[in-house]
Amino acid sequence: MYLNGVVLVSPTELGIKRDGIVADALALPYFAATAWYQKVLPADLQARDLKDLLPEVEAFTVDELLPATARGGFIDAQAKARIAAKFARYAGLSEAYVLQNNLSVPVENFWKELLRKQGKTVGRLDSRYLGIDRTDAGDKVDYNAELTSWLHSFAPAINQYLRVELGYKTDIKYNLFGDVHPWDFKNEKTGENLRLAMAANPYLKVMIQSGYYDGACTYFDAKYTMWQLDPSGKMKDRLRFEGYRSGHMMYLRSEDLAQANEDLRDFIRQATPAPNAPAKY
Repeated sequence: MYLNGVVLVSPTELGIKRDGIVADALALPYFAATAWYQKVLPADLQARDLKDLLPEVEAFTVDELLPATARGGFIDAQAKARIAAKFARYAGLSEAYVLQNNLSVPVENFWKELLRKQGKTVGRLDSRYLGIDRTDAGDKVDYNAELTSWLHSFAPAINQYLRVELGYKTDIKYNLFGDVHPWDFKNEKTGENLRLAMAANPYLKVMIQSGYYDGACTYFDAKYTMWQLDPSGKMKDRLRFEGYRSGHMMYLRSEDLAQANEDLRDFIRQATPAPNAPAKY
């Protein structure tokens, strides 16, 4: 089957490797987005619009942070301090904390650290949601704050619909969040398979949709996937990225539901070839 378009919503790495310092660095723009939403950035950064701020953080990540962390323990002390200061400024963290983590802050630690002084944690799949832990100490959160909100929102609704409107009654549990562990990434070649499909089909276009506040599949990691999907750059005009001021499920925010749908309509129009156009280069 030959397709005109593929839409990836909150995608993973698709088998395109970015381990170690690369994976750690790619989280910084997500840190900045979360810190901006939670209003803990320095005043000058906080006053800017999110979409105005993020390109600056992305450029720092690629042009300064990655080269610095590539030097590991042999980076010049002054350069390390300078990078740590900028990292902390964008992430809403202290310079000391960034240095303690050697310029590579784990995402799961960020959820605990960002609002530690307020006694709050931020959600994993959507960092707009807040939680509270048994203690403010430690590195890991007690639970995912966003899931508790989603579960008590969706579960009553689906049970009301099934039992009352459809008249379907059962004691079987409706799982809103399935048991998907352990993930199996053996022979993961989704990205390469997609590249090959695009190369073989001149009509095939790809759009990625990601939420800025998604800490599980961060938006800049998804953008990196798009960049690395076709290293030759010959098909970059057929790759498109759209970001939203939401989390993993961007459609939960009404404004983003409307915008995501409009982006889908536009993508379909753009991906539809002209009548009788040959499928060849």
